[in-house]
Amino acid sequence: MQAAALLHLLQLASPSLPIGAYSYSQGLEAALENGTVRDEVSARTWILDTLHHVVARFEAPILWRLLHAFAARDAAAVTEWTERFVAARDTAEFRAETIQMGYSLSKLVIDLKLADDALLDILQAQKDTPLPTAMACAAVALDVPHDAALLGMLFSWAENQVLVCVKSVPLGQVSGQRLLLSLRQELENAAQTARQLADHELSNWSPGLSLLSMQHEVQYSRLYRS
Repeated sequence: MQAAALLHLLQLASPSLPIGAYSYSQGLEAALENGTVRDEVSARTWILDTLHHVVARFEAPILWRLLHAFAARDAAAVTEWTERFVAARDTAEFRAETIQMGYSLSKLVIDLKLADDALLDILQAQKDTPLPTAMACAAVALDVPHDAALLGMLFSWAENQVLVCVKSVPLGQVSGQRLLLSLRQELENAAQTARQLADHELSNWSPGLSLLSMQHEVQYSRLYRS
């Protein structure tokens, strides 16, 4: 990868990207509350289950399709996969999360003039803009290779999950870094799955996670918005 593309990818995947990712746990806080996640071992189990059963089988393959759609300037394909993704957010918090972060990243793309007119027209034509759509647009606009953008999205997601565990289990910083290092091969495997799945194989079927998300909506004390 060229240095410019690598630097752009690091910026898109950085936790300092001002889209509010740090304020969401994606159901993890509810799992912490009920004791499902309580230490480093159970945290790793949670992250791996979510990675391989949800992210690698739905969010990541949709990002993969959106990357190709934006690169081809295929507005119909972008809209189709955007609408599918939003429709699949099966709790209020999951939907609000991706729309808020997608809006924030879209605003950055527009305000920083990252994309050409054709990309901007497609981005701004979406009724709702979830995070994968905005991320795909930004990656294509910045000439980040598709494979790298996919891995960057997966790492960013995993890092945020680990940071929630570091702050809320709580785990020590060393435990958090050990956990993140142990996910390298798992993230590569997830990326491979995302690239290979056919359209009819995509699935975010995870009723346990959905129930935890709904429970989080009424959780008495919480630090995160999902």
